[in-house]
Amino acid sequence: MKKFIPPRRGKLKIGVLFGGKSAEHEVSLQSARNVIEGLDRSRYQITKIKINKSGKFPFNILKKFDVIFPVLHGPFGEDGSMQGLLKLAGIPYVGAGVLGSAVGMDKDAMKRLLRDAGLPIGKFLTFRLGDKVSFNKIKKELGSPLFIKPANMGSSVGVSKVRNESEFKKAVTEAFKFDTKIIIEEFIKGREIECAVLGNNNPMASIPGEIIANQEFYSYDAKYIDEGSVAEIPAKIDKKTARKIQELAIKTFQALNCEGMGRVDFFLKKNGRVFVNEINTIPGFTNISMYPKLWEASGIPLPKLLDRLIGLAIERFEKEQKLKTTAN
Repeated sequence: MKKFIPPRRGKLKIGVLFGGKSAEHEVSLQSARNVIEGLDRSRYQITKIKINKSGKFPFNILKKFDVIFPVLHGPFGEDGSMQGLLKLAGIPYVGAGVLGSAVGMDKDAMKRLLRDAGLPIGKFLTFRLGDKVSFNKIKKELGSPLFIKPANMGSSVGVSKVRNESEFKKAVTEAFKFDTKIIIEEFIKGREIECAVLGNNNPMASIPGEIIANQEFYSYDAKYIDEGSVAEIPAKIDKKTARKIQELAIKTFQALNCEGMGRVDFFLKKNGRVFVNEINTIPGFTNISMYPKLWEASGIPLPKLLDRLIGLAIERFEKEQKLKTTAN
């Protein structure tokens, strides 16, 4: 990957977009703070652009920036909505494009594409608001315990681990508070391994790390509030398994049409089998987030990582500008 060097015309104008109309609004504030602190002020002129919880922000100012850095988590920021707006406005932006963002956010669409690509995933079922959801039928098909999740949400918001019908009903109700579509997954007993990906056409993978949560699963609180969870980087796994995870991370990134950045989460079973859990196309950038930590451990500190992400945004934009938009 070529080193990104800002043009001679002066500092690049970077708009850092954060907040948003999402249950992950507060996480976005933490991530944006870290990104802003990590950007090299000798290279960039940085402007903060906050989107409030109602989704309002001064979008008319977007055109004044050379690159927009979306640090938005969840719906209306990570799901292709903002990416579509920026693409229509003709502004380079960091991270996955419209399609990669949309399928990366929708766990149902994501898992279908990964399954179609032959990548190892756990069994799952999808339900929409109004569908009849029977605990006994699902338990018979997927076993117990089960994970219930909103299809379009991140940071483990609205996610529950259930073992009985009473817990199941509460979890379904909770998940439907955040989306009109939910997924129910089989429980895969294994270590939680994460791997960061960076690049456009030729992405590369970081060394894998492991999350050792002190709760039932790696919940919202475990990720951002309860610092009792431990991130072990590098993960204590053999070289063969590490290479396998890196290869699967890149294959997942490419199968979902992602660009720029992504963090791929896995389950590693005792027998050595690896399952892809999901991808996060705008991973957390808080001071305890895995994405920047994994790259730092791989030899790319935060300021250089941000340089590369901005460079990748410009690289993609310049390629897209060369494409024809008319039939003649």
